Amino acid sequence: MKPYLFLMIFLAAFAMKAQSTASANVTTFTLYSPQLDTEKKIWVYLPQGYQSDLKKKYSVIYMHDAQNLFDKSASFAGEWRVDDTLNSLKAPVIVVGIEHGGDKRLNELTPFPNEKYGGGDADIYLEFIAGTLKPYIDENYRTKPDKKDTAIGGSSLGGLVSLYAVLKYPEVYGKAIVLSPAFWFSKEIYAFVEQSDKIDAKVYFLAGDSEDENMVPDLDRMFGIISGKIKNKKNSYKKLIPGGKHNEALWAKEFPQAFLWLFE
Repeated sequence: MKPYLFLMIFLAAFAMKAQSTASANVTTFTLYSPQLDTEKKIWVYLPQGYQSDLKKKYSVIYMHDAQNLFDKSASFAGEWRVDDTLNSLKAPVIVVGIEHGGDKRLNELTPFPNEKYGGGDADIYLEFIAGTLKPYIDENYRTKPDKKDTAIGGSSLGGLVSLYAVLKYPEVYGKAIVLSPAFWFSKEIYAFVEQSDKIDAKVYFLAGDSEDENMVPDLDRMFGIISGKIKNKKNSYKKLIPGGKHNEALWAKEFPQAFLWLFE
């Protein structure tokens, strides 16, 4: 069994009770998803200065596994410190984090089923983001709604589904953060990318060389396919981290560069 497959399935249930580490400019709300027939908890990071300049509009990053993005007390194995990073960079961007569905996480974040583990309901989850959540965010926050100003990102299964989302919704997303992607989960992802139209987006890939033994070969294979499909070869980037392991510590450390490369 892959050692990290179910690492975050029960994050909410096992999160340690601790003082929140989320910044004051991070808030939460719940939104009903008709696609998933459930309430989804949404985390929103607003950039510093959002409340003072009421005419300014912002790019948006949609990110998976919101429990791990901003608040150590909500996470299972540490947080990405996305809010701290963006505050320090004075980054003019909104981040919208979608909490995973607990034991439904595997289904939500996988585009194709795995023979052993099941899954494969990402189309429903992504329709919620594109069809319900993004319109709500664009209506209630000062966003730049065009694809060139809209990114999607995550790690592991979240990295897998983020790449899929850019290809499934090319009119919605113009950027993707794909960290330690779980391409092994279903090999159909390679055929899906190969059969896709030319890719008009910026895609940032990253993996550590001390993750699963197939991580780097799988990433190299996908990067080769992407390089042949992307309209501008400067819009795809791959970074390998010596000694990098499959954990929040890696993703927290590397998130700043991923952000800066995508939004330079």
